Amino acid sequence: MKFARFAALAALVFASLVSTQVLAADEASTTSASAPAVPGAVGEPGTTYSKHGADTCLECHDADADTPTFTTAGIFKGKHGQRRNSHSPFGQGGLQCEACHGPGDRHATQKTKRTLTIASQKPNSFQTPAQRNEACLTCHQGSTRNAWHGGAHDRAQLACTDCHKLHTDHDPVLTKKTEAEVCFRCHKEQRTQFQKPSTHPVSQGLMACSDCHNPHGSGAQAMLNKPTLNQTCFSCHAEKRGPMLWEHAPVSEDCALCHTSHGSVRPALLSKSPTMLCQSCHSVAGHPAVARTGAALPGNSGGGSIFLINGGCTNCHSQIHGSNHPAGAMLMR
Repeated sequence: MKFARFAALAALVFASLVSTQVLAADEASTTSASAPAVPGAVGEPGTTYSKHGADTCLECHDADADTPTFTTAGIFKGKHGQRRNSHSPFGQGGLQCEACHGPGDRHATQKTKRTLTIASQKPNSFQTPAQRNEACLTCHQGSTRNAWHGGAHDRAQLACTDCHKLHTDHDPVLTKKTEAEVCFRCHKEQRTQFQKPSTHPVSQGLMACSDCHNPHGSGAQAMLNKPTLNQTCFSCHAEKRGPMLWEHAPVSEDCALCHTSHGSVRPALLSKSPTMLCQSCHSVAGHPAVARTGAALPGNSGGGSIFLINGGCTNCHSQIHGSNHPAGAMLMR
């Protein structure tokens, strides 16, 4: 009888020990699975975080280490350095500098710039652009960045920090007056086009490239904000949207059939001079000859039209984008 009781007690104790070990193993597994991924950990030599966080970094990266274009303390002037913002790397429980630059204990211990022990987020970093972007995309997820992967900038191997500057109170790419200069560093052809007489007011700081384009990727051509070019144009030029009683076919088809987007030497960003542009679709029947020849002048043997003297179809067809007038079939009123 006593032996039976002893055996039952031993079995109970053994079962309790096994259960405890299983629970501990499950807890460890759950903790490991739910632990946040180390930002930029792929290919990272350092794996241990510094003991004092940003205080460790600022022992070396102080005002004496600043350059004319970079200040370490600039991070505290923007959103990334706000202590009261729970979404900021410097918020409660955040990894501070190491949230973006990765584990820095080895870097702080060795104190050498020659050893690649920290993710510098610079173009000469040992990390690939995709690895550098991982630290940013860990927090910055959303509909405006859903098309980044496979987009034009991603295919060009650009990193977020190639355009964005974090150690500053004002990121140049987030301000209309300075955004274009950031884009023009790569898009040199567009810089030239915006120097032409007829342009959108980008150089004046009244518009930004991102008013039309989504630099983080888009399913539309040229990374447009809207699905089509016309919808993008109509977001500002709503009076051209229609529907009109009398429509001009190119308007509803594609604005680029007549206009260039970035700049032109002709008024209204036209791709050709008005008469030549119109005659690229419309026959000269009714307005004989080409507008710039003597045969087009009235009184000559060619029987030219008086309407061609001033050389502009829009002198008469003023409602070129469409008309709602009952008698506006010829877009004249």
